[in-house]
Amino acid sequence: MEPFVRIKGVAAPLPIDNVDTDAIIPSRETQSVARTGYGEKLFANWRYAPGTRDRNADFVLNQAPFDSACILVAARNFGCGSSREAAVWALSQFGIRCVIAESFGTIFRNNCVRNGLLPIIMPLATVELLLDQLQDQAQDPIISVDLDAQTIHGPDGAEYPFQIGALEREMLLNGADEIDLTLQKRHLIEAFRQQDRARRPWVYQDMPELARTMEKVR
Repeated sequence: MEPFVRIKGVAAPLPIDNVDTDAIIPSRETQSVARTGYGEKLFANWRYAPGTRDRNADFVLNQAPFDSACILVAARNFGCGSSREAAVWALSQFGIRCVIAESFGTIFRNNCVRNGLLPIIMPLATVELLLDQLQDQAQDPIISVDLDAQTIHGPDGAEYPFQIGALEREMLLNGADEIDLTLQKRHLIEAFRQQDRARRPWVYQDMPELARTMEKVR
């Protein structure tokens, strides 16, 4: 998984509350068992005319320069609904590396971190300010995000600090998920097992050996 340290690029505005995972990727687009090919399926109901792959020119991600966005600025309760992890895959494979919103669906937000996509929670007033700037054609829709410093710089150059949990930050900075972090502590786990085996050897016996031990006790 690619580490997330800092990015700077086009940010697309999506000022819609309660965008659920079925809007991010409709269920009919998730039939494949593979984890690839989801980028073109992102927001399929909004990006394309019904029943086709003809692009809807009115949708923001079909408009230049937003069609090359690496950051998405949403509104409230983004990613609510089902636990569909393919919603995060679709965003990532489209090229989105960071979503900024006032709030997220809990499961969706956790899935973002596990898949290397940075979800940033900001006050509604800040989100609305960023959305206004991105929709102002007089400004370049460029945002920079620095996870190391935990700051955002908006199109107007203003700096906005953000908060994120220490474990989530570590995972994203290192491009690691929970399993990767666990394996990094393998030496500590093995040291504990050796100490525990000395203290409680019966726990580590296989069943035949344990049965023989119990028979001796009887």
